[in-house]
Amino acid sequence: MVCDTQAVYAAFIGIDWSDQKHDYCLSVAGSESWEVGQIDSCPEVVHAWVNQLRQRFSGKPVAICLEQTKGALIYQLMAVDFIEVYPLNPQALANYRNAFCVSRAKDDPTDAQLLWEYLVKHRNRLRVWTPEDVDTRLLAMLVEDRRKMLDLRTELSNKLTAALKAYFPQALHLSGDKITSSLACEFLQRWTTLPQLKRCRDKTIEDLYKKHHVRTQKTIDARLDLIHKSVPLVEDPAIVETSVLKVQSLVRQIVCINEDIQRYDQRIAHLFDAHPERDLFDSFPGAGPVMAPRLLVAMGTDRERYDLALDVATFTGIAPVTERSGKHTIVHWRLACPKFVRQTFHEFANLSRHQSTWAQAYYEIQRGRGKSHHAAIRALAFKWIRIIYRCWKQRVVYDEAKYLKALMHSGSPLIDFMTKAA
Repeated sequence: MVCDTQAVYAAFIGIDWSDQKHDYCLSVAGSESWEVGQIDSCPEVVHAWVNQLRQRFSGKPVAICLEQTKGALIYQLMAVDFIEVYPLNPQALANYRNAFCVSRAKDDPTDAQLLWEYLVKHRNRLRVWTPEDVDTRLLAMLVEDRRKMLDLRTELSNKLTAALKAYFPQALHLSGDKITSSLACEFLQRWTTLPQLKRCRDKTIEDLYKKHHVRTQKTIDARLDLIHKSVPLVEDPAIVETSVLKVQSLVRQIVCINEDIQRYDQRIAHLFDAHPERDLFDSFPGAGPVMAPRLLVAMGTDRERYDLALDVATFTGIAPVTERSGKHTIVHWRLACPKFVRQTFHEFANLSRHQSTWAQAYYEIQRGRGKSHHAAIRALAFKWIRIIYRCWKQRVVYDEAKYLKALMHSGSPLIDFMTKAA
C-alpha cells in the first residue's frame, strides 16, 4: 500500500529523532525553501513544538517522516489529530543517504533533510502510519514483552546451569527436567549443596516431589538413590560459598520472572478472549493461547495493509531474498525485517506440525529434499502465510478438513505423500 499522493498538507517535516534531541527540516507546502531546527526530546518541549505547528498552520494537516513505528516520539505524535506520520525503514534511509554521500558520513541535521526530501519527492512510495485500536496495540506490546521475559529467563537458566555444573551437578538431575520449573526453584531454594541435601530426611524430599506432581514412586526412588550415592564435586569453601550465593541470586530472579510471565499470560488471555479477531486466529492448528495472540498482532486488523500474501511474507522476512548478478544467483533468508514477527510465524509453523497432518507431511517432504530443519520450517511458514492471509482477508476461520479436500481436488503431492505414509 502507498499513500494518497493527492492528499493536501500545509507542511512537510523530516525528523531525525534521538534520546536527547530531535533535529527537523520543515518546508511550507508550495515553497522550495526549507528551515532546519532542533528541539529537546523531553515531552514538554515536544508538546510545545506541536502546539506551535497547530497555531502556525491553523490546524491543517501536516506530514511528518521519521525512522520508527514505535517509541516515545511517535507515541506523542500519534495522538495529534492534524499530524500524519510516514515511517521510513532505517535501511531505506541509509541507502538513500549513501546514494548522495559515498563517504557514508552520517549527520543528524543531514538525515532530517534527507527524510524531508524523501517525504516530498517520494511520498507515493510511503504509507501513512495508521495505528491499530488500543486493545490490539496493547496486545502487541504485551506479547512482545512476554517473549523478552522468556528470553531473560533463558539467559538466567543458562547461568544457573553453568553454576551448578561447577559445584553441584547432581542438582540438574534431582530438580527435574526443567531448571526454571517451580520444582527446581523450590528445590534449589531449600538445598543449595549436596551435603545439605544429604542431611535431609528422605520423607521430606519425597514430599517435595509429590507436591510438584512427581508421583511415580520409581522416579522418586531413583532420585533418592542418586542422593545417597552422590559425592560432592568440590569441597573448596571458596568455590562452594561463591557458587551458593550465585545460585541463590539466580533462583530468586527466575522465581520473580515466572510470576511475571503468569501475570502476562493472564492479561494476554483476557484481551485475546475479548478481541473480535479471536475466533479467526484461534482456529489455526498449533496456535494455542501463546501463538494465536501473536499471529493476531502480526497480521493486525487493517485489511488494507497488505495487497498480497507475498507482501506479508516479504515484510516478515519469511520470503527468501534472491540476488542475481550476471551468471551468479544467490538465494538467502531476509535479515532486514521485524525479528519478533518473523519469529512468530517460524515458531507457529513448527508447532503446527504436531496438529496438522498436511503441515507435518510438507515438512517431511522439505527435509527429504535435503533442507535443514529451520529451512524446512521457513518453507512451511511461507505456505502458512498464504493460508492465514486468505482467511484473514475473507474473515473466515480455518478448517483443516476443508483445506485437505482442496488439496485433494487440486491433486497436490501432499495427498500422495500422506497416503503412502499412512
